[in-house]
Amino acid sequence: MNRGRRHAGWAVALLGLLSMRVFAAETSQQQAADSKAYLAHVSDLFKKEWPANRTVNIVCHGHSVPAGYFRTPAVDSPNAYPHLLFMGLKERFPVAVINVIVTAIGGENSSLGAARFEKDVLACKPDVVTIDYGLNDRGLGLERTRANLVSMIEKSQKQNVAVILLTPTADTGAKVDNPNDPLNQQAELIRSLSKEYRVALVDSLGLFQDAIKNGTKLDDLMSQGNHPNRKGHDLVAERLLDWFPQ
Repeated sequence: MNRGRRHAGWAVALLGLLSMRVFAAETSQQQAADSKAYLAHVSDLFKKEWPANRTVNIVCHGHSVPAGYFRTPAVDSPNAYPHLLFMGLKERFPVAVINVIVTAIGGENSSLGAARFEKDVLACKPDVVTIDYGLNDRGLGLERTRANLVSMIEKSQKQNVAVILLTPTADTGAKVDNPNDPLNQQAELIRSLSKEYRVALVDSLGLFQDAIKNGTKLDDLMSQGNHPNRKGHDLVAERLLDWFPQ
């Protein structure tokens, strides 16, 4: 009798392990959203002329980087990527009425961001929301980060709000070339979620790493240890614009 129970227990455990492996394999084979199609409907809204047009809302959610902090306590919003995104979109779509709303708070992590997501973000009736918490989430751990990001993604998708996830920008105190560094671990988690949920991704950390490999000094992209300067924000803004086809 006990032997039969042990065999049944092993069978259940084995089935569970196999299911996890199948899920992991399926997730690894998933593709991120198509950059030419994912936000094409938003680009179409940008092209509508008065009186057929309407205001298109983009909410930039996250911590100090999208909030515009450069060398703390200075906030340089005009040179931060939410404003650069706005300016780039207006140049690309001159008849569009675009409202870029910044709900980011300096020092915040995704637990706090997820807690206020409905009140501060979804209440703005966004068409698109960007989520950028990777720098500060290093103190949370990957499991909590994942739960928070999934919560915000799923709430957005229930309301047909398009999501753009951002991996963290660089930090001069991190080992950006070490895959085991918490900054890279956060980035890898965010990349995997973009594939799992088929949402847009701006791989900010990858952009910084590529710039460094091509000869740019990290200090030339930073205003202080954990905040990018205008050049660093330009890298992020340019990739954000790639998601809005002309």
